Amino acid sequence: MNVSITFRHMDPTDSIKAYATDKLSRVQKFLRQPMTVRVTLSLDKLEHSVEVQVQSGGQWYEAKEVSGDTYASIDAVVDKLERQIRHAKGVESSRRRKEPDLRHARTDEALPMVVGEN
Repeated sequence: MNVSITFRHMDPTDSIKAYATDKLSRVQKFLRQPMTVRVTLSLDKLEHSVEVQVQSGGQWYEAKEVSGDTYASIDAVVDKLERQIRHAKGVESSRRRKEPDLRHARTDEALPMVVGEN
């Protein structure tokens, strides 16, 4: 897991870095391949904004949250990312398991011809 954290208009602290890294490491358990994470933490007046971009294999996930607290924003962003990954993973697995129904099957596959039987 490769995490890069960028601070804009706020002082970088080790506690925020550790908290963001710890929370985002939970996302790795949903992914099969190692992930690369870009986190942007910014402060605009009294609004704390957190933007996260996750890249794993060929898949990209992105989430943004704005609130009055940096830690609450990080928690909300992680929840959004987990929801996105679970949804994408569910769609992918259902596509793998799903067999074509008769409406979408080709006619030669849907009705096999038996030769030589009466």
